[in-house]
Amino acid sequence: MHPMPQRIAAEFFGTFWLVFGGCGAAVIAGQAIGNYGIALAFGLTVLTMAYAVGHISGGHFNPAITVGLAMGKRFDWKDVPTYLVTQVVAAIVAATSLWVIAHGTSGFSSKASGFATNGYGDRSPGHYAWWAVFLAEVLLMAFFVWVIMGVTDTRAPKGFAPIAIGLVLTLIHLISIPIDNTSVNPARSIGPALFAGGDAIIQLWLFILAPLIGGLIAGATYALLLGSGDEAAPLEVATEG
Repeated sequence: MHPMPQRIAAEFFGTFWLVFGGCGAAVIAGQAIGNYGIALAFGLTVLTMAYAVGHISGGHFNPAITVGLAMGKRFDWKDVPTYLVTQVVAAIVAATSLWVIAHGTSGFSSKASGFATNGYGDRSPGHYAWWAVFLAEVLLMAFFVWVIMGVTDTRAPKGFAPIAIGLVLTLIHLISIPIDNTSVNPARSIGPALFAGGDAIIQLWLFILAPLIGGLIAGATYALLLGSGDEAAPLEVATEG
């Protein structure tokens, strides 16, 4: 187990990169790369940081993953608050950096552009109702955590976990960008919403609550449904080999 200051730094860098890289692709290059490119950008942020710092902190970069892994007995509940605060702060710092850069071009407005925020109803790309968005976020987050727990299981092949995790996040975005711009990460939703303001903040409750519920469901059911290895494997073990 690495010292907590190193784990905090790893979670900060990983979450910052996820929000800056993923949301940055949407805000700065979205028109050029489209939904496919944005989905790939989010997946690549997680893949690269899981390999870079996953062996230090476990590579959560997401409050819903942290609580899901704690529910699944893969992470100590006493460390959850520290991780959650780190992830949210990193997301806000990343959104701040992106906001400053985006204003380097004339006429940019974070409120008018949406600033890669998530939404339902009129703020949904497909005008999906809140309950449809809620269900999508719960289901996609649950599958995200199930995949993470599966590929970091001691029974799984070693060394490939970050690839699978990056790919599943890409797939999640391909499914749900048209629904709500894809959250499955409360920190990722909080950072940009603070700069978009208005309805982005009013609707933020859903993108905090639904992913957390999805993560808790997966954490509570993985071992029950699929069993477990001899010893729960954090990401730092799964990336070795």
